[in-house]
Amino acid sequence: MKPDPSPTAESNATPDGSAGVPPAVAGASRPRFGEVTIRDRGRLPHWEKESATYFITFRLADSLPKSVLDQIESERESIVKTANQLHRPLSPDERRKVQSLSSPIIEKYLDSGAGACDLKNPAIAEEVANTLRHFDNQRYRLFAWCVMPNHVHVVVRLLPGHTLAEVVHSWKSFTAKRANEALGRQGSFWQREYYDHLVRNEGELERSIHYVAENPQKANLRDWRWVWVCGQGAPKYVHPTRTRDRLGAR
Repeated sequence: MKPDPSPTAESNATPDGSAGVPPAVAGASRPRFGEVTIRDRGRLPHWEKESATYFITFRLADSLPKSVLDQIESERESIVKTANQLHRPLSPDERRKVQSLSSPIIEKYLDSGAGACDLKNPAIAEEVANTLRHFDNQRYRLFAWCVMPNHVHVVVRLLPGHTLAEVVHSWKSFTAKRANEALGRQGSFWQREYYDHLVRNEGELERSIHYVAENPQKANLRDWRWVWVCGQGAPKYVHPTRTRDRLGAR
């Protein structure tokens, strides 16, 4: 069965904050207004550009405890409240902080194996990997991906005519249905929200790919099968001369 990008429900997922972006990936140049579309789905602003390259993280619904989510939400609300009291929109620095301030907290819990970690199930991990690969070089070009026990990282360039929201929804909707069938259950599988970081330069692309390739080792997962880097037999190495072709013209 092929992943279906049509707008079907994502297994009754509940909203919350971001999946988080590693500090090694975040913090580079901010896109200029007019170059991107800023889409706000109620929790995180999503910066989208035609045929852009992204570092994406999405995670299982039970991968973060409520106490962590409450802490993250409190920090975000404090920033927004200050801006509202001054009757102004969030500044660029505040928007960046809203996106990145929770990263160390989120990384800690994700890599510690919080939740049921249903992606340790080889059949489910393979389903997710196959779904990511299915439309490679048709709707997008994959540079790197890793299916961790409770979350997924992807570095991907969208091809013309395909949006970030469409592609991520297709991955999550299809795999949620198949995973719930395999587990014999219903309800949430993925968290509704996901994190996407617009990759702006070669340095960011290199850091993103290396982060994905090394994530299993950093989480003490031995002989982890569910990690891949484009064109490389060994996922830990990315040839620097190939980076410009991966990013494409800007």
